[in-house]
Amino acid sequence: MSSVVRPEKTDLRREAGQRTRDDLLAAALELLAQRGQEGVTLREITQNAGANVAAVSYHFGSLKALCEVTIEHALERYLDAQIRELDALDDTATLRDLAAAFARPMMDALAAGGQDLAVIRTVARVGIDPPEGWERLAGKFGHARRQAVRVLAANLPDTDERELDFRVRCAAGMLNWLALAPIGTELAAEPADRVEQTLIPVVAGAFRGAR
Repeated sequence: MSSVVRPEKTDLRREAGQRTRDDLLAAALELLAQRGQEGVTLREITQNAGANVAAVSYHFGSLKALCEVTIEHALERYLDAQIRELDALDDTATLRDLAAAFARPMMDALAAGGQDLAVIRTVARVGIDPPEGWERLAGKFGHARRQAVRVLAANLPDTDERELDFRVRCAAGMLNWLALAPIGTELAAEPADRVEQTLIPVVAGAFRGAR
């Protein structure tokens, strides 16, 4: 006599599985922010998540894969925040407006400090040599660049689009470096308004280039 699993039981199991996966990601993110990839262990993550090693194997396959997915999701949140800022800019936006929107997620992390900044640093460190899985975020990277180039083109109509795209990439690289460099630590010690006053003109200058 075959047994039939009722749909509501299946849904409850699915929800429980998703909660376990989310808890593992949250625990991994906290530990990665504190210690980096080389400083976390499977035991600590599972203990903090209230899960077992089998759950890591089931949802991610390995500790390495769990860490990569965790950092990838943190990067995705960063990109989503940046895209929201860039999408909100209209055709009258200035280079300073663009710089503020482009750098907003980084400025927020610098101003917040603590785990927020530690997470951004972890993402920036791995971003120097990104895992293959990050290819799925190519569309979001491209969207952010296109929106930035759109505003740049309106402000610098005589500049070639390839040059504008290059400037956007350079600005992104500069923010990535800032997260890791000692000067980023110095800036993080400043009040939020001082962070903006210091960083926005520098990013705007990178967009403007030599004129």
